[in-house]
Amino acid sequence: MLPALTEDVLTPTAAPAVPLWPVPPKPSQGLRSDAQERADMQAQYRAVRAESLRRSQHLSAEDQCIQSMPDASPCKWHLAHSTWFFETVVLKALQPGYAVFNPRFHYLFNSYYEALGPRHARPQRGLLSRPSLAEVQAYRAHVDAAMQGFIAHSDAPTWQQAQGLLRLGFAHEQQHQELLLTDMLHALWSNPLLPAFWPPAPVQAPLQVQGPSDLPAPGSAAQASQLPAPAAALLWLEHPGGIVQVGWRNSAAQFVFDNEGPRHAALLRPFAMASRLVNCGEFAAFVADGGYRRPELWLSDGWALVQTQHWQAPAYWLAPGDARAPADHWQVFGLQGVQALVPEAPVSQLSFYEAAAYAAWAGARLPTEFEWEAASSLSGMDELYASAWQWTRSSYDPYPGFAPMAGDVAEYNGKFMVGQMVLRGGSVATPAGHTRPSYRNFFAPAARWQFSGLRLAKDIHL
Repeated sequence: MLPALTEDVLTPTAAPAVPLWPVPPKPSQGLRSDAQERADMQAQYRAVRAESLRRSQHLSAEDQCIQSMPDASPCKWHLAHSTWFFETVVLKALQPGYAVFNPRFHYLFNSYYEALGPRHARPQRGLLSRPSLAEVQAYRAHVDAAMQGFIAHSDAPTWQQAQGLLRLGFAHEQQHQELLLTDMLHALWSNPLLPAFWPPAPVQAPLQVQGPSDLPAPGSAAQASQLPAPAAALLWLEHPGGIVQVGWRNSAAQFVFDNEGPRHAALLRPFAMASRLVNCGEFAAFVADGGYRRPELWLSDGWALVQTQHWQAPAYWLAPGDARAPADHWQVFGLQGVQALVPEAPVSQLSFYEAAAYAAWAGARLPTEFEWEAASSLSGMDELYASAWQWTRSSYDPYPGFAPMAGDVAEYNGKFMVGQMVLRGGSVATPAGHTRPSYRNFFAPAARWQFSGLRLAKDIHL
């Protein structure tokens, strides 16, 4: 059974963290043998693959086939694509005589690798009622058995060549584990029944709200007055600025993506960073103050979206009186279905534009990704990795001296370095052990179906 959703639902208490790097030996152990290294890799492989199935175990075959928008993918596709990655990048490339499960799956489950041939169009993945879920599960079992044998028996030169690809495959599947949740959550949000992804937590008493007892019209001032009050003020943690080193150090001790390096110097002005994320109560005050009706707070493209898409609150907030889940208080739709809005919970499902507008309203700004990385080690920093990804004011660009990974996986990151914004940290949906201070997530600024929130920053004038 899946655990109840909390901020630590995906910590090792729920599923073991999977290290994507060689486990160093204890001093008493000496050098680890080849057999130990292979056994460790097999265990890591099994843990990663099991976590994908754990996350999808409560979904029906019908659930796992739907695609609610072109930017999302069906759960079944995620399960198949992560399998395709191991089959294509490892087994077909490095295992002589490997027998593919179904040659036509190469076309169906390629994502965006131009060098590996044509593929089924992303917006049409929801049309794949076949292969069935049972066939996809059989595909996973076929590749898993072959991978276990490959790890155990590949010759020494091949094993050396494969280890980096295996760790990339683990990290790749963990990324799809998060997307599996966020994409499916959007699909369930699109269902007027608003069904829960996971079994709901015990029902809590709804928040007491202020305002008239009758239900006001959506978007009205009366409705905004029913928003709960924010929690206690956050703390500002100061950083002196100066020249700092950012990015991942060159090291064989840990797997990192190519976009996390090379490590290089960045010049920062003195700044302060909020000790925690902006929470729902604080964002509710922005809504109540007409934040979605004040163009002076918004970037031009963001204001255009507010008008054309009729944004009035974060993506999965339900206003009092919403016909899909009638109540006299604000509610939030999440993995456990519809729940009363909790003021202290970090706000999420925000676009970059909403995060930037809130920051302007609060008299602050979004941090740059280099400020975020430098401040992540400050004493008192909270909610870094397990609540919500944090939008930064940095565009997703290559670091000085960036070079993509070699071979078929060269397309993994570099070709997306345009038109996207960087997010740092991690979320409640991020697998344990996956992220780190140098990790660079990225999405288009209008994206608001991820567990994306914000942390405020401001300048210090000396």
